[in-house]
Amino acid sequence: MSESESESALPLCKRLSYAVGHFLNDLCASMWFTYLLVFYHSVLGFQNSYAGVLLLVGQVADGVCTPLIGYESDRTAGCGTYGKRKTWHLIGTISVLLSFPFIFNQCIGCDLSTPQWASLVYFIPFIVVFQFGWAATQISHLSLIPELVSSEHAKVELTAYRYAFTVVANITVYAVAWILFHFQSGEGPSVADNLGPVDIPVFRNLSLIVLAVGALFSLLFHLGTRETKAEQSDDEDYGSSEGERQPLLSRNSPSTAMQWQHWLREPSFYQVAVLYMCTRLIVNLSQTYISMYLTNTLLLPKKYIATIPLVMYVSGFVSSFIMKPFSKLIGKCMTYFMGLVLILVFSYWVLLDTEMGNGVYGAAVLLGAGSATILVISLAMTADLIADQTQSGAFVYGAMSFTDKVANGLGVIIIQGLHPCHTQACCPACMWYYHYVMVIVTGGVAVVAALCLCTILIWPIKIVRRLAVMNGLMSSDGEDSENSSDSGVIN
Repeated sequence: MSESESESALPLCKRLSYAVGHFLNDLCASMWFTYLLVFYHSVLGFQNSYAGVLLLVGQVADGVCTPLIGYESDRTAGCGTYGKRKTWHLIGTISVLLSFPFIFNQCIGCDLSTPQWASLVYFIPFIVVFQFGWAATQISHLSLIPELVSSEHAKVELTAYRYAFTVVANITVYAVAWILFHFQSGEGPSVADNLGPVDIPVFRNLSLIVLAVGALFSLLFHLGTRETKAEQSDDEDYGSSEGERQPLLSRNSPSTAMQWQHWLREPSFYQVAVLYMCTRLIVNLSQTYISMYLTNTLLLPKKYIATIPLVMYVSGFVSSFIMKPFSKLIGKCMTYFMGLVLILVFSYWVLLDTEMGNGVYGAAVLLGAGSATILVISLAMTADLIADQTQSGAFVYGAMSFTDKVANGLGVIIIQGLHPCHTQACCPACMWYYHYVMVIVTGGVAVVAALCLCTILIWPIKIVRRLAVMNGLMSSDGEDSENSSDSGVIN
């Protein structure tokens, strides 16, 4: 490790305290994507279209809130000396804790005679508040990465730590779900195998356990993470040992600090946005429909909606530890491509094998490892895009997340709208429908992601505007080199 990398590395305790800051979000997101459609369609008995509308409302709310929160997070100073990122993180955490318990529970005062549209109206405000809180926590947490570390490999490592705890959160959700289903299995085979209103207490208790554990880890994050304010790196820091990693021209030309409108004119911004959107489509849609695929296509007992996702995320957890050495050895793009290959193999397996049996565990390993790989690398590429422009980093993460949330919401509503069955009971057409859904949301989107990756290989990620400004200022410095005190830094 070079001297500059060792100086910029965070101590292990700081890396861990940062990584657990998204644990509550990850716990809730695991339940949201894996069990929302199952809960509202198979447990509460909502129509497919109504269940899709609820998920779409959540995704659109998240997509709208995310860039707005990113913009506000960049421009506000925070609460006193607490730091602007951690302030928004705290606001988001409180919003999630207050709203999430109502989402995975029967509406208060509702019974079998309550119209579904009335229940729909009841759940929407809680979903909107939850998505606002989730977005505030996510964007503020991601925006801390370029502020805490500066080297590329340190960003990959910190992102890998973050994703490792994402996997731990998912493992926690699925392990607790399996335990709750296991205790319920003693009530009879019909209860043990089929989802229905009897499972409402299971999902309610699961959501309460998730919130209790997540709140504890959020507290550890706020106690252990100290936010570094980018605004303080002015004259007194200009000659420090990390000067080469500060914005090179920030003192001579404040215009080099990019604002949100400048990012919209950068080609690399759209390259990374499309790649991140494809990554999230693969990860989130496969997580959303894996439960439907298991219960309706493979006709497995409901305990499998806990054990198969658990296997997926254990494999993802293992793969997250080899992310940094692989990215150093073969580069981020090739590491991302390796993840796509695993996902394409999974898709081909699902396409050909209509009755997997125990082979579903092997397929889950491929999907879990591939999803972990592409998600970690896509986040690292986003951090590379931001580089030293941390003052507008939250907007970039917000914009990336906006494309992800809207695309996911539209994807779900399209899939639910094309569903051949419109009742709670699944018709025979469900078997082939979810079969091809899993093939398309993994293999089909992976092909699009591979094409986008090719554009990054041809036109690498770089900020055109910043290079143009630097070249212009360097020419100006050449005319007056005797008065330039920073010419050595530019070299």
